[in-house]
Amino acid sequence: MSYRYDANAKYAKSHEWARMEGKIAVVGVSDYAQHLLSDVVYVDLPEVGDTVTKGESLGTVESVKAAEDAYSPISGEVIEINTDLEDHPEWVNEDPYGKAWLIKVKPSDHGELNDLMAAAAYEAYVTEEEEKGAH
Repeated sequence: MSYRYDANAKYAKSHEWARMEGKIAVVGVSDYAQHLLSDVVYVDLPEVGDTVTKGESLGTVESVKAAEDAYSPISGEVIEINTDLEDHPEWVNEDPYGKAWLIKVKPSDHGELNDLMAAAAYEAYVTEEEEKGAH
């Protein structure tokens, strides 16, 4: 299967991405993650002003198949949430790197981005996961 990747994003092994836009990190779930979930029907996000911690749940993405936690790829303060996903959760399936970003975070430790994978490394990781049959 061929998946889309954002060359400007960094990826976590839990299949979330973070893309720096100025001093703010935009966070979402990868194309591979939305493919595993199938049809997304609801997204539960934190509140503006909340603090997210790298590796901990930032909310839930629910599909017709399952409800899965989305994990924050970085730590920081939530400065914006994508309220449009309340009415358009299907965007997670259609445009995971564009309209379907989840939250915007003011990072508390920019060094955490160095722990994430570049798009090419993440693509290799996804290929390896698929070969293992880890779904």
